[in-house]
Amino acid sequence: MPRLRRVLCSMTAAAAVVTVAAGSATAASGPGAGSVAPAAEAPAVPAAVSQTVREWLTNPGDATPVDAQLPWQTPAADAPTTIRLDPDVKFQTVSGFGAAITDSSAHVLYGLAPKDRDEVMKNLFDPRAGAGISFLRQPIGASDFAVGQDYSYDDLPAGQTDYAMKHFSIAHDEAQILPLVRQAKKLNPKLQIVASPWSMPGWMKTSGSMIDGKLIDSPQIYRAYALYLVKFVQAYQRAGVHVDYLTVQNEPQALERNNYPGTDLPWQQEAKVVEALGPALREAHLDTKILGFDHNWTEHPGDIASHQRAGEDPQPEYPYDLLSTPAGKWLAGTAYHCYYGSPDAQTPLKASFGGKDIFMTECEGGDSSTIIGVMKNWGRSSIDWNLALDENHGPHLGGCGTCNGTITVNSQTKAVTYNDQYRDIEHFSKFVPPGAVHIAASVVYTSGSSTPIEAVAFTNPARSTTVVALNTAKTQQKFTVVSGDRSFDATAGPGATVTFQWGGR
Repeated sequence: MPRLRRVLCSMTAAAAVVTVAAGSATAASGPGAGSVAPAAEAPAVPAAVSQTVREWLTNPGDATPVDAQLPWQTPAADAPTTIRLDPDVKFQTVSGFGAAITDSSAHVLYGLAPKDRDEVMKNLFDPRAGAGISFLRQPIGASDFAVGQDYSYDDLPAGQTDYAMKHFSIAHDEAQILPLVRQAKKLNPKLQIVASPWSMPGWMKTSGSMIDGKLIDSPQIYRAYALYLVKFVQAYQRAGVHVDYLTVQNEPQALERNNYPGTDLPWQQEAKVVEALGPALREAHLDTKILGFDHNWTEHPGDIASHQRAGEDPQPEYPYDLLSTPAGKWLAGTAYHCYYGSPDAQTPLKASFGGKDIFMTECEGGDSSTIIGVMKNWGRSSIDWNLALDENHGPHLGGCGTCNGTITVNSQTKAVTYNDQYRDIEHFSKFVPPGAVHIAASVVYTSGSSTPIEAVAFTNPARSTTVVALNTAKTQQKFTVVSGDRSFDATAGPGATVTFQWGGR
């Protein structure tokens, strides 16, 4: 749950409202609404078209991007702001961009008629006709965004245990969540999945409940929890969904959660879980990788205070401490959330543990600037929170009562709102596919020491180049993008995000 939501929720975003009826997307008026469908089809770019640059620009609240072609020219010496690419300097490989099909998201999407839901899913996941979402984060059991009550895949009456997982079942997910994930995978075969538990089953915890408490510190419990996670991966695989990555606890440092699932999991205990889980995955012949931590760039003051009140060490160096244990050999990398701190924190971790990857696995209320920062600091993914919520920011069990979905589905009218988060994701997911490589892009501002333009660049598997730029100023900005001995000029209004792409097979 976004602890910094009280800050981020003050940001209101106008969005395009699209009423979906009889399987088609029809524009409807509304605050900041436009009159066209949420995404234009992206045709393949033949080599001959590389004489121009495709521009995909959105202003805050835009219903539809501006899709234009810009001409190449010889670089000018007096450009006020220049984005200069160096494709020979390469960084991390991109895994994807996306959101989470939570229990609440699935419930909201299933409130649409089947043809209308298919149209929405196409707009979300189709790489050509939609945003091309390429990464999903799936809760393992209930999160704060579940409908009605919390649940795990092995719930038992008080006092009972099931170390062999004889009662394990993902039946809950088979009704709505798994059909949507399979549909998303069909629309975008390159889709990857990271799965995260908000809590292990209550019988494994000191609280006896999915709410609050710690994992019982027992070798038998660590083995049982590892088996629980292995069973989840196997069950999803049998259901047609491959789980690429696992974390073992969502936000392990957030203690004060008395109305939705959560677990206080110190790094010492997470290390024990990972040391049990790594061999268990290997013995089951599963290629799912484990990511550690799954919390903020910097520990939130509220979390520090909670630990101090409980007489515990706040553990401000959690990801470093975890990777330094013997469990580190089983970890593919670290998962971060965006609710406190800065993406700059990712680079020192990468410098300390160069062989480990970094992922942004949850960022509700973020924007293009957040995604750019994540990518410029070794991030392989950037994932929003709920894919879809209703007009009341739910349904949810507790926690954040003002979180927005990537889209909003009105529970009464069935109008679908493609929120600004959708556009922010689209600027990347539509033009930066899995397998793209982050390359160097320096922004030079000749009129002073700082620039209102933020930018990040990639080379794609199809040999095209993508640049995403954001104008953080309150005034229109002109800038030049230089690639080798060619350049093009562009203009972005206040707060505008613009994606450029050229070349390719």
